[in-house]
Amino acid sequence: MCDCNDHNDKIFSRRAMLGGAAVTLAAAGMAATSVGKSAEAAASNPNYADPEKPVLPTVDVDVSLSDTALVVVDPQVDFLSEKGVTWGVVGESVTEHNVVKNIGALLGTAKKVGMTVAVSPHYYYPTDHGWRFEGPLEKLMHKIGMFNRKGSLNLDGFENSGADFMPEYKEQIMDGKTIIASPHKIYGPQNNDLALQLRKNGVNKVILAGMSANLCVQAHLYDLLEQGFEVAVVRDATAAAKIPEGDGYHAALINFRYVANGLWTTKEAVKKISNAAA
Repeated sequence: MCDCNDHNDKIFSRRAMLGGAAVTLAAAGMAATSVGKSAEAAASNPNYADPEKPVLPTVDVDVSLSDTALVVVDPQVDFLSEKGVTWGVVGESVTEHNVVKNIGALLGTAKKVGMTVAVSPHYYYPTDHGWRFEGPLEKLMHKIGMFNRKGSLNLDGFENSGADFMPEYKEQIMDGKTIIASPHKIYGPQNNDLALQLRKNGVNKVILAGMSANLCVQAHLYDLLEQGFEVAVVRDATAAAKIPEGDGYHAALINFRYVANGLWTTKEAVKKISNAAA
C-alpha cells in the first residue's frame, strides 16, 4: 500500500511549483465579487471570453421551484480548500473564478427560496483501491488518497478530512433537506442515485455547479442531458486543473457552449433562482 501523504508531497509539490506564482497573483489580485459577464471573465483570461459572433443558436432554461434543482458536484475539501490534496493544480482556477464564494451564493439563494438542492459527492473506500485497471486521473486520485473514507458504512475520520464537505457549506448540506446522493466513483453519476432522487422529487431541470469542470461536472452534464434533463451550467461556480497537459477549465467551457441548455454566471443564476420564487 502507498503512503498517500508521501505521494501527495512528491506529486503536488512539483505541480505547485508550476502554478504557485499564478495562484499567489490570483489570490492577491482577484476581486471578492463574482465574475460578471463574459467580458469581465475575459479580463482575467481572454481564452474564456465567449465568441463575438457565435454560430450556435441561443437556448436557455426557465427556472421554476416546482421542477428545478440546484446540483452541486463534489463540494469537498480535497477540491476546494487550500488544505485539499489537489490545491496545487486546481487552486489557481478556483481562486480565479471565485468558486468557493460562488457555490456558497448558489446554495444560500436556493435554500432561501426553498429550491430542491442535491449534492453528488465523490468517495473512495478501501475496496476501490483494489481496482485492476484505472485511467490516468483515477490512478493519481488513488495514489494521493483523494476523497478517501474508511468504508461505506464507516464515518471514522471523515470529519474535516479531504472527503468532507467544505465547512462553508456544511450547515446547508447537512440540514436534513439536501439530497446527498450515493457517491459517484469515476466522473459521471451513472452509478449513483442522483437521477433517481431528482426524478422522485419532480425535477426535470438542473442548475449545475461544483468540481471539477472538465471531469465530474462535464460528465454529470452529459449524463443528465442523456436522461432527458434540461441543464444549465454555472460557469464561474466550477474550476479545473491547470497542468502541462492543458487547462481543464478552458476545455470544459468549450463543451459547455456546445451542449448545455444554459451557461450562466453566478450573478445570473442567483437572479433566476430568486425570480422563480417571486
